[in-house]
Amino acid sequence: MKTRTYWIIGLSVFFLCCLGGGFFLFLAAVLTPSSDWTESWGDIAIVEVKGPIFESKEINEKLEKYRKSSSVKAVVLRIDSPGGSVGASQEIYTEVKKLAEKKKVVVSMGAVAASGGYYIAAPATKIVANPGTLTGSIGVLMEHVEVQDLLQWAKVSAEILKAGESKDIGSALRKMTPEERKFLEDLLKNMHAQFQKAVAEGRKIPLEEVQKIADGRVYTGEQALGLKLVDQLGNEADAIQLAKELAGIKGEPRIIRPEKPKPFWQDVLFGEGSERMFQNLFAKAVGFRAMYLMSY
Repeated sequence: MKTRTYWIIGLSVFFLCCLGGGFFLFLAAVLTPSSDWTESWGDIAIVEVKGPIFESKEINEKLEKYRKSSSVKAVVLRIDSPGGSVGASQEIYTEVKKLAEKKKVVVSMGAVAASGGYYIAAPATKIVANPGTLTGSIGVLMEHVEVQDLLQWAKVSAEILKAGESKDIGSALRKMTPEERKFLEDLLKNMHAQFQKAVAEGRKIPLEEVQKIADGRVYTGEQALGLKLVDQLGNEADAIQLAKELAGIKGEPRIIRPEKPKPFWQDVLFGEGSERMFQNLFAKAVGFRAMYLMSY
């Protein structure tokens, strides 16, 4: 009998504590201003894209991480790049687009954000550029070097073994036929059309307007503002402030900055930079040039 009484008393005390705790939490929620409880809380992450864009893995992993993070309310994409490969630029573009559908993304353009560098900026919520930033360059370029005459002069013979009639299109070891030139030109036109469509959709500009300015030329940030390619002029600090306002953060947000990069010599000797360097040297040695969204 005594044991049963103790159980009843213990359970009563437990439920009273729960009710009391819930009551105090309710009071805290009511008495605490909503701006301090929700709107003032949030992080702004900065993701940097520097140099030529040849791979997307590292950048996309960061963008995906911040897209899934509950604490990050906005992302500032800092771009200082002349462009890069078509595939890598399109992969980053897709990830930026996914992020912008869920959170505020503000692009901050540095000295240059052209071609592929502009491609990845297009789907952002807002784009901020310096007045002298070089941007635009909405075009596609393929370089081709033909050394047949040089080899003949040097009395060096070269043979091409292939399985597939079109497998050696663009080879430096022979002259290009008119049919092959037409094929490659059509290929570039198709990629150029993809670029223009991406800009039109990302910037919400009629495709006809984009086509008028998408002839491969670069624009200053000031010119790009008049063409609706960017939204305002300013530096990185201005982009962070804009991201804060767009995300509705009224307090001081925590800024998540990129990790300090490895020293150059370490990256060349042991990092991905070394692998990329040797790949480029090999590509040039055999006369093959990839298709780049590059600004020149």
